Amino acid sequence: QVQLVESGGGLVQAGGSLRLSCAASGRTFSSYIMGWFRQGPGKEREFVAGITWSGSNTRYVDSVKGRFTISRDNAKKTMYLQMNSLKAEDTAVYYCAASTGRTILSPYDYWGQGTQVTVSS
Repeated sequence: QVQLVESGGGLVQAGGSLRLSCAASGRTFSSYIMGWFRQGPGKEREFVAGITWSGSNTRYVDSVKGRFTISRDNAKKTMYLQMNSLKAEDTAVYYCAASTGRTILSPYDYWGQGTQVTVSS
């Protein structure tokens, strides 16, 4: 099994920045495709960003392109989401997830508990 723990959420003003971290407990972290999802109030969960095991390929939902950057440090078993130019629409619970699939769009098998990000407008 693998456990994922998110951190770095909080309250930030519109236009500000926030960096989320996801720490994994598994010994084979480098073999997982990793991703960030979010669920806003009254909304369904949506894919935000994903990254392959080597970090060579990334994918973002259109609404965050140019503002968010996903990265990973396999040595530290940690994934990051740098969020800049935050908007009120970014307010959501952000979830870290891991996939045993071969692509970023493959199903995700493991999930963290989530961290709240609130952007004041």
